[in-house]
Amino acid sequence: MKKRIFIAAAVLFSSQAIAQEQVQKKEADSTKNLDEVVVTATKFPIKQSLTGKVLTVIDQKMLERNSGKSVPEILNTQAGIIINGSSNNPGTNQDVYMRGAAAGKTLILLDGVPLYDASGISGAYDLNLISANQVERIEILKGSQSTLYGSDAIAGVINIITKKGGTKKINTNVNLAAGSYNTYKGAIDLNGTIKNTNYNVGFTKLYSKGFSSAEDITGTNDFDKDGIDENVFSASVIQKINNNLSLKANTHISNYKTDTDNGPFTDDADFTIKNKNSIINAGANYTIGKTVLHLNYSYNKINRRYLDDSASRGSFAYYSFGNYTGTSHFAELYSNVAVTKHIDVLAGADYRRQSSNQSYFSLSAFGPYTSPTLDADSVKVNQFGAYASVVLKDVKGFNAELGGRYNSFNKYGNVFTFSFNPSFVIKNSIKIFGNISSGFKTPSLYQVYSEYNNTGVELKPEKSLSIEGGIQYNKDKVNLRAVYFSRDITDNIVFINTFTPPYGYYTNADKQKDKGFEFEASVDFGKVVLYANYVNLDGKIETKTGAKDTSFFNLYRRPRQTVNLNVGISLTKNWNMNIALQSIGKRYEAVYLSAPDVMPAYYIWNMYSTYNITKNIKVYADFKNITDEKYAEVKGYNSRRFNVMAGVNFYF
Repeated sequence: MKKRIFIAAAVLFSSQAIAQEQVQKKEADSTKNLDEVVVTATKFPIKQSLTGKVLTVIDQKMLERNSGKSVPEILNTQAGIIINGSSNNPGTNQDVYMRGAAAGKTLILLDGVPLYDASGISGAYDLNLISANQVERIEILKGSQSTLYGSDAIAGVINIITKKGGTKKINTNVNLAAGSYNTYKGAIDLNGTIKNTNYNVGFTKLYSKGFSSAEDITGTNDFDKDGIDENVFSASVIQKINNNLSLKANTHISNYKTDTDNGPFTDDADFTIKNKNSIINAGANYTIGKTVLHLNYSYNKINRRYLDDSASRGSFAYYSFGNYTGTSHFAELYSNVAVTKHIDVLAGADYRRQSSNQSYFSLSAFGPYTSPTLDADSVKVNQFGAYASVVLKDVKGFNAELGGRYNSFNKYGNVFTFSFNPSFVIKNSIKIFGNISSGFKTPSLYQVYSEYNNTGVELKPEKSLSIEGGIQYNKDKVNLRAVYFSRDITDNIVFINTFTPPYGYYTNADKQKDKGFEFEASVDFGKVVLYANYVNLDGKIETKTGAKDTSFFNLYRRPRQTVNLNVGISLTKNWNMNIALQSIGKRYEAVYLSAPDVMPAYYIWNMYSTYNITKNIKVYADFKNITDEKYAEVKGYNSRRFNVMAGVNFYF
């Protein structure tokens, strides 16, 4: 098949990031270079030149250039990341695929704290619950990162860092927007610093009538629209007690109701989903000389309700109701010590506890059905982890990090992981780096306790080994990075179909082998900024059929080749424009008991423009899929055609 590969250029976004409570707004205008400071790579502030890990930062300036877009839409343009569902109706399930890894194998962090949905099949967190209006920046760290971050960090981590207080006593930002599909959004953010108190309060309201989630192939064009009504509230406070001690607390409360359909190509007029999420975090930082102690606690509760009360009865279910609640607790204590100018040591421990309540009832032509109820008193798991790392910095240009973690569980076997990433910097502009690291993902509560558990067989954590090697060049306003990566996963958890009730079970069986190549390039000409990324991906699963070993490509819904191109143009002092192209190669869709379907390649053009009316008022317009390309991210479901979102930002 003819490959759609384009080479062009794009917006160079700044990649600076410092410790999550020390970011200064003036840094948002700096350009990407090897001296910028990041926090996710080592859990403490470090210059990018001093770490061999592959890390990308989306800063506040870049987020403002994407006003009107969701977090999944913004992430979907980054090298090596596919967010399946980002172009569908708001509220659609957002599957995160980093470097081809399956959903649930990329860990989402909120301000450095892991997010899970303890009630989900994979345990992956729903990115619909986070509003981009309340995000300060995003750090993307690739490769197996379980040594520092624990379970699920097989492909990498995405650290979403929320807004904190500004330098003034009060800053106000109001965003109002409207667009296609009767979509309306309003957001307000208040933040500031009063004496030793840093605060931020934000609220976002999103409403859209949407379009039919399922593709209509009946020719009647009478499928109902599937919309969303969402509210997101966040608040944070950081209190400086003295020069050594600071306390912090934040909360994130979100909920949405969305309509959905009964499957691919299948309409359902009254199928709704309600999702509620409450997060409460607290912590402290204490400095003793060259030692910094960090204490974090997080409570995370998610409730999902699925109600199908359709008057237009289908051939199977007349009525169904599912209620799923997951609760997660996370506590962590760690310290980093600057032993010498060239050596830092990190050591810590964390405790995680998850539980879930789940129930499901349906009424169909075959009669009523009630699934076995899962109760939080018995459906729970605890895990404890201890970890440490040593960071060697700038010994005549050489850097290295060596770390390890031991994790124990009350339900399944223990795990040890390690990481080693040396790098060498030449003349402050060229960095050669390599990484070898291991990771793990624990079985979800659903896989262990539902009716589909493999009776008498204890599920084991999935384990990964990740290898990376690459080179990065940064000089003047040119930035290039090329990376080769491979990842092997053993004890892969798979679902085995059977012909007797309950017609399947989860077990550890297959081996997954993925590999690929990433290339990123950006050039800043002043008034014109160019950026491009290209990813080539391959993956196969190795399994046994009887006594025979077989392997086949199985990265369903993930393209082998992806290209993102951007050109940012400063037309005048106050008028800026971005033109973007995304090319997605062909993908495969799994089909039950049949060969996979091939989904054709496609490309979409987008354009974004902003104009500063005054220093306090900015208007913007976001034109997506301007060629009105018809394509599908998931077979049988619609993606957005040509659509527009326009709005205004007020800054006070």
